[in-house]
Amino acid sequence: MDFLIEPVVRAALAEDLGRAGDLTAQACVPAEARMAGVFAARRAGVAAGVDAVRIAVRMLDLEAEIEAVVRDGQPFEAGAALVRVEANARALLAGERTALNLLGRMCGIATLTRAYVEAVSGSRARIADTRKTTPGLRALEKHAVACGGGMNHRFGLDDAILIKDNHVALCGGVGEAVRRARAHAGHLVRIEVEVDGLNQLDEALAERPDVVMLDNFTLPALREAVERAKVSPFGRPVLEASGGVTLETVAEIARTGVDVISVGALTHSAPALDVGLDAR
Repeated sequence: MDFLIEPVVRAALAEDLGRAGDLTAQACVPAEARMAGVFAARRAGVAAGVDAVRIAVRMLDLEAEIEAVVRDGQPFEAGAALVRVEANARALLAGERTALNLLGRMCGIATLTRAYVEAVSGSRARIADTRKTTPGLRALEKHAVACGGGMNHRFGLDDAILIKDNHVALCGGVGEAVRRARAHAGHLVRIEVEVDGLNQLDEALAERPDVVMLDNFTLPALREAVERAKVSPFGRPVLEASGGVTLETVAEIARTGVDVISVGALTHSAPALDVGLDAR
């Protein structure tokens, strides 16, 4: 993950340090002073982004001593030490906020994802993210989803073909959109099509897409869609439920029998986990 994290950390440090660096640390802390500290959780959660702390500190002090107490994907309790550090004091203070921002953001996503995954435990459904990510942070945020036990949807537009409502409108129908996609796609490219009603579902099933996204379906409509796909003479594609999914509704959605539930909130609405740097 380092090659993905390093450019993000570098840009974040440059944004924070600006042209002159940390003026406060330069004014108040002797240049050779050392500082020991612990990046600690203020509340329980799931770890993600531990490497971001290591990279942020090492970019400012190559000789920093860093110990990851938890690994990404590991649950922890409130007050738990996540990373222990000893480094040049100016360097550690200069990188503190960048490290905390990334660690808190990623732990927050992993923690929320784990809550969704636990909510559908015992069903066939898997929880997936979307492309509703923070610009520039997609790789980190999707890694955090995986740390929470979720599944990554597309990383970008070039991963697979996903035919949405606007594509359908421009093609003149679901069937025509899937046919055009099939004619264009290479043999390794999967095709998913979004439908917004049972009539479109029947049209989609006849074209044998790999995945059908059931967008904003009611619970009865989801159950009916699962039954129709089960008896379809064209074979059963993967069925993905999407649209306005919450922690309060996800378990009922899972019980309809869908295979995947995509949740934009994992990345666009996850609260950052409260973490801090405590001097020791």
